[in-house]
Amino acid sequence: MKLIKAIIRPERLEFVKKALEERGSYGMTVLEVMGRGDQKGIKLQYRGGTMMVDLIPKIQIEVVVKDHDAQGIIQTIVDAARTGKIGDGRIFMIPVEKSIRVRTGEEET
Repeated sequence: MKLIKAIIRPERLEFVKKALEERGSYGMTVLEVMGRGDQKGIKLQYRGGTMMVDLIPKIQIEVVVKDHDAQGIIQTIVDAARTGKIGDGRIFMIPVEKSIRVRTGEEET
C-alpha cells in the first residue's frame, strides 16, 4: 500500500474530490496547512505598501491506496489540481506497511 500526500491550492479541492470519486476512490483525509515552495512566498499590496507573505494557505489530501492504483490516483490528482501557475502544489508517495481498521481490528498489508 501507498500513502499519497497531495498539497494543493484550496480552490482546487472540490475538483480533486470529484475526480477521485469518479475514479472510485472515496476515502481521504483533508487538512488545512500552511507552506511555501521555491518562490519563498508572495508579495501583496496592502494599504499602499508591499507586504511579504511567506507562508501560504494550502490543502493537504492524504489517500491510502493499493500499490497498483497509486500511479493512477496520482495522475488523477495532478490533472484535477493543475492550474499551470506557480504554487499548484506537490505530491508525495510514501510506503505503508500496515493498515488496521479500528472498528473491526482487520489488518491489511
